[in-house]
Amino acid sequence: MKKVIYLTLLGVALSQLHGCAAVVVGGAAVGASMATDRRGAGVYVGDQEIEMRAASGLSEAYKDKTVRTDVTSFNRQVLILGQVPDEASRARATEIVKAVPEVRTVFNELTVSGLPSLTSITNDGTISSKVKSRLWGDDRTPGTKIKVKTEGGIVYLMGLVTKAEGTAAAEVASTTAGVTKVVTLFEYID
Repeated sequence: MKKVIYLTLLGVALSQLHGCAAVVVGGAAVGASMATDRRGAGVYVGDQEIEMRAASGLSEAYKDKTVRTDVTSFNRQVLILGQVPDEASRARATEIVKAVPEVRTVFNELTVSGLPSLTSITNDGTISSKVKSRLWGDDRTPGTKIKVKTEGGIVYLMGLVTKAEGTAAAEVASTTAGVTKVVTLFEYID
């Protein structure tokens, strides 16, 4: 009887471990990202929290289906991309994001326009992937330390870089197929 109870408990315990593996592996991936990032661990985690709070605030404020926003935070500087129906909505987005604790700067790149097509959104994702891949493959740039976002063919680059790294990254991005413009939002460490 003891053996049956022991094996049952062991089976239950083992069946619960599959979720732990994902937590451990996911935690390791985040840990590896933080280890190679130039931001401190607190800032790295703070940026994730800023993105969640800002996205939540914008989602709450704009329940309207004519608004699309994407929030990216790097070193407590926030980039807002997407589309809004009017200038008042655009200005309101800046105020919502500025109200999030720890935000230092807001770069509001929202456009007053209709929503993009699925093809346009997919194309932007493809461009971002191409730029990231090229940055990772270029010895002059710290590819893993640069955030890349694309909206309407315009590539936005964020990160803590040297001036030489920033110049090289902008060059790599601007020569990538499909890129119409590059906006650098770097903070320079030299």
